[in-house]
Formats: sequence, structure tokens, C-alpha cells
Amino acid sequence: MSLRRMRWMSVEDGRWELDAETPVTMEGTVRPVPGDPLPLGLSRGYRVTRPKQLDFFHRFMASPLVPTFSATRDGLSVNHAHILYITDNWSSTILEKINVNKLVSVVKEKFANRHEEASWTKDLKKHLHDVMSLGVGTEILITPDTTLLLELFDIKKGNRGKAIFHHELPHHNITFQASWPGLFVDKRGAYWDVPLSLSADLASVGSSSGLSYHLLLQQNSGEPKYFGGDKTDDVPIALLPGLCAKAAISIKKSIDAWRKKEDKLKNVQPYDIFLSDSHVSLTGIVGAVASGYLGDCSRRVAIRDETQKSNAFRMFDERNRCAAFADLFASVTFTAQYGNFQRLFLDLTRASARFDITSGSLFLCGASRLAQDFFFSRRPDVETFCDICPDVTVSLQQQILGPFSFRVESSVAIDPRSQDHFVRVDDPIFAIDWALKVLGSAKATAWYSPKHQEAIVELRFYEA
Repeated sequence: MSLRRMRWMSVEDGRWELDAETPVTMEGTVRPVPGDPLPLGLSRGYRVTRPKQLDFFHRFMASPLVPTFSATRDGLSVNHAHILYITDNWSSTILEKINVNKLVSVVKEKFANRHEEASWTKDLKKHLHDVMSLGVGTEILITPDTTLLLELFDIKKGNRGKAIFHHELPHHNITFQASWPGLFVDKRGAYWDVPLSLSADLASVGSSSGLSYHLLLQQNSGEPKYFGGDKTDDVPIALLPGLCAKAAISIKKSIDAWRKKEDKLKNVQPYDIFLSDSHVSLTGIVGAVASGYLGDCSRRVAIRDETQKSNAFRMFDERNRCAAFADLFASVTFTAQYGNFQRLFLDLTRASARFDITSGSLFLCGASRLAQDFFFSRRPDVETFCDICPDVTVSLQQQILGPFSFRVESSVAIDPRSQDHFVRVDDPIFAIDWALKVLGSAKATAWYSPKHQEAIVELRFYEA
């Protein structure tokens, strides 16, 4: 599975389709294809908008230009945002993105043709259009719990737009969103544009353990196109025109096998309050998800895949173009930390391993067949072992100096069918974290994916 966007191992959101960071567009967000097994790196949760992140970097971290990198798109770019606070509850944003590669090419071309009569001012408009992209936005705080956000990016180039209405209810968040086009990423890491995407999202919040649930309605219109190219094959069926309704419910339980609160420095605030105790913990999530499809996207349920071997509920009516699907899922995370993240050197070592079962019915069928094989002294089938192998992701964090720490995260592929690579490391992502001590639990993260050659600098809050 792809881990093209960095989201450090967290279990707060389970396996849900939430916006993730990406360097390929100005708005900096992407959503996974509905119904796909979610790569761990995708689920981010509710976030600070990209313009506000940039504004924070400008104001408090002496970074007037914030870099991003995508080898498949624009190469190296730098971003800057201007936020104008019109009133206490109304702000406007101007976002600029400069393509450094194109800028260098223009400068080289001008110096190579410096003896010609053509002036810089004559082609200034053309060069600015090639080198710079512009975006505008406005955010209105309608009430203390209600926000309306309107954004338009890549003006006169791609005209990407987004409107988000977010309201906080007691123990719930509700979000309505319209994107034109909507940017999605499939489980292989390919980006897709949907001409118009509408969604309504209701989620329970405020509980670190116990019961939680999530509801989603999503309507896609128009034919999806491969982002940044002419590729037309392998279009995700779930992105075809139609309506998708999804509901998930889960139960979460966390257990501390060991936690040490002693040996802390007195009157010294840790760099991150969520990383201030040495501990060993175990977190488990068990849940169920049900999806309904109406329209061309319903053909996704009819596609033959490994879940067909399971007892998952599925129904497909080709005549009426409707379908339904339901299954179980589970996740177990082991976390071990040593250090209190207070001292200047080597006061934080943290390791995590997460095991995800994306299809509970397939896992139970495989486990049942494996138990029967052992009971009757039969040689187990290799495919049965594949059915019960979970998706594994490991993470390691080490403090380097003061608030700076190094992280690496990678999925681990387990394939009993491969004799040469039974276990292999897949899609590693490397990052440097700068903990912002004054905010309690916040960090500026710069991450890089060597496999997909993408990098971004972003701001994160309250994420262990």
C-alpha cells in the first residue's frame, strides 16, 4: 500500500477516509478513493488549512517561503500566503506558489539570449503565468462553532475550487464539502480528478476510548481523469458518477502495560506533552463498515477481488445500478517509548507497530480454514496464510537535539507466496520533526518519500 502522504501512526480515527497532505496541488489536500482499503499514511483527521499553516510559518518560524517537492509534477516549488483579517470573524487569503524549476529555466534562457533586443518587461506577463500560480480564499466564522471556507486555486490555469461548511455539535462534527474538481488518490498512490465532488460527513468526537461512529454521503459527477496526464485506463470504479453512502462503527480500547511517570525534571516543560511518559501500551479497534452505491460507481462491488472469498455481505443489482457491501475490520497497535522528551539529548526513543485487518470476514474465513487444516493434520494452503496476514506498518522516532527528532515510517509487506521476499520493507518515509514547545503539543514536520519523490513541510497539532 502507498504511504505517499505522511501521517505518523495514530489510532484516533481508525480507518476512515479523511483529507491528507499532498504536495501536488496548491491546496495541499487529497482524499482517498471511497471504499478502498486505506493506506495508513492517508488518514489525517481535521486539520489546519494550508494557507493558515503557511501564515504560521511566516509569522512565528521566520519562513517567508515554504518549500514543497513533487518529481512527477512541478519539481521544487515555494509557497507564500497573505492573510488579511477584515473583521474578528472574517478573513481573506492570497496564496502564491512559485515553480523554482521553471524560474531557473527562464533566468537561464534570458542570460543565454541577453544580447537580443527583447526585454524582460515584454515577456514579463508570460513568464509570471508560467512561473507563478495564484490562489484566493475567504473564511467566515458564522458562529463560534460554525465556519464557512471558500477557496479557489490555480487561477487561470486549472481553476480548482473548494467550499467547506463545518459545524461542531456536542460530541460531533458535521462537514459539508464541494470540490471542483475533487482530488482523490487510489490505493496504489495514483491521483485522480473528479469534475465535481459533493460530500456530507458526520463523525463522533471527544472519546479516546469506547464507541465511535462515522457517516458519509458522497456524490461524484463527471468522468474522472488521471491527474497530470492523459492516462485513461485503470480508472477507479468508485470514482465513476454516482452516490456513495458509508457508515462505520467501532469500539476502541487502550491498555498501558507499563507507564513510568517518575524521573521527570521538575519545573521543565516537555517539548511535547503527549510524549512525556515512558510507557508500553496496546490499543485495539474492532468495528464494522457498511457501504451503499447508486449509479455507475456501484459496479465496484461486482469486481472480483480477494474479498469475494470471504463471507462479507455484498449485493449488486446491475439493472438498477445499485449495490451494497458490509464487512468487519480490526486494528492492533503496539507502542513503546523511553524518555520524557525534556532533556537536550537522546531523551526520546519511540517505536510503534500497527497491524490492520481490512476485511474481518476474510480473516475469520482464513483462520477457520487454517484451524481445520491443523486439526486434521493437513498441509495448510499458502493462500490461507495470505488471507490472515494483516497490513503492517512500523514507525521509529528518535530525538536528535532539543525539539528536533528524526522519524521513519514504513509499511511491511508479508507475502508467504514469495520465497525470495517473504517480508519486505515497502514505501519508507523519512522526516524531521520540530516540536513547538510553547504550544504544548504541536510540530512542524518536513517529510520525504524516496519511492514517490514527494516532500512537503507542514504543521500538525495534538498528534502523538
